[in-house]
Amino acid sequence: MYWIILILAGCMEIGGVAMMKSFTTTNKKIFLLGLLFFMSISFGLLSLAMQEISMGTAYAIWTGIGAGGGVLIGILFLGESKSLAKLTCVSMIIVCSIGLKLVSH
Repeated sequence: MYWIILILAGCMEIGGVAMMKSFTTTNKKIFLLGLLFFMSISFGLLSLAMQEISMGTAYAIWTGIGAGGGVLIGILFLGESKSLAKLTCVSMIIVCSIGLKLVSH
């Protein structure tokens, strides 16, 4: 259950990063509200997940989901480059996050 909560926290972080990008490009206050909403939910879920998952593992996976998801959102929806190097690095983030899950108690 706590792993699902952690994954949801990471997904909320992706939403927050997307709102941040939208706010910086449009300066519309609605995106700032979206950023605050998504990041508040994300931090709340992360703290809940840390009740059962160690801090280091939870934080690493949360940031990995956010970083990897942010890169993928940029590539898929914002026209950012999809170089082999970038995709390799995102793949390494995902593999390392899975590895942390596998070695955690």
